[in-house]
Amino acid sequence: MSSPLPSGQSAPTVLRIVLGRRLRELREERRLGLSDAARVLDVNQLTVRRLESGQVGFKLPYVRALLDLYEVSAAETGEFTALTEQANRPGWWHSFREALPDWFRAYVSLETSAQVLRVYEPHYVTGLLQTREYARAVIRAGFPDAPEEALEQRVDLRLRRQNLLDSPDAPALWVVMEETALLREVGGHRVMRGQIGRLIEALDHPRITLRVLPFAAGAHSGAGSHFTYFRFQEPELQDIVYTEVGLTSALYHDQRREVVPHLETHTRVSQLAAKYIPDVRSYLRGLREEYGE
Repeated sequence: MSSPLPSGQSAPTVLRIVLGRRLRELREERRLGLSDAARVLDVNQLTVRRLESGQVGFKLPYVRALLDLYEVSAAETGEFTALTEQANRPGWWHSFREALPDWFRAYVSLETSAQVLRVYEPHYVTGLLQTREYARAVIRAGFPDAPEEALEQRVDLRLRRQNLLDSPDAPALWVVMEETALLREVGGHRVMRGQIGRLIEALDHPRITLRVLPFAAGAHSGAGSHFTYFRFQEPELQDIVYTEVGLTSALYHDQRREVVPHLETHTRVSQLAAKYIPDVRSYLRGLREEYGE
């Protein structure tokens, strides 16, 4: 799958994807086709395909009808019912829906559920490690005409996402940033000093790995736009890579031929960064001094 994120509330959540793939596995185990499931639900085959891929939400009667068709036990039906209710429950980000672009809703869901996050950032400090002041300056640059209230809601959303790093099941976060992200002055010297100080603190986090790729590294395979690689604990979920398309959309890749090159690229640029800047802490301290006291 490589497609623009479905708009609005149809953005797939992790639990919805898990539910859809479990139901697809049941259908295939029974040697039933899409047409059989579509007939029971009184929908077309495309709708069944979208349900099984997590692109749309499941209505509980639909799930029960499919489970009857697949002759699932009462105990397993109870598990599927509970999973359906969870999948249809709004995520914590629902209260930020006005500040959250349609195409980014799936990202927040994937980020919240991931076991491993690998991020390549060529332009700015990654959102999960931004200070409030830095985030406000970046968002203001992206939305120069936004009213102050809308701006602050976007900043609050970005900071709320960072709670993930302090949760008991925090993912492993592995970030490779281009040196450009640190030399581009965002918000002035004071803001940059505070942001670099935040990155220095992040180096002590047991689940965070941070690398900086300097200009001196020259051309490399990662040069281009931001991407995030997600790995999950759930066996139903294969690795997913997020890439941005222009300013107002994104692609979510889950085919091996698309995911593996991103994973290999992230590994290569991380190794390259470590070769040129093996001591990130010393580098950041020196850079903070350059921004003055």
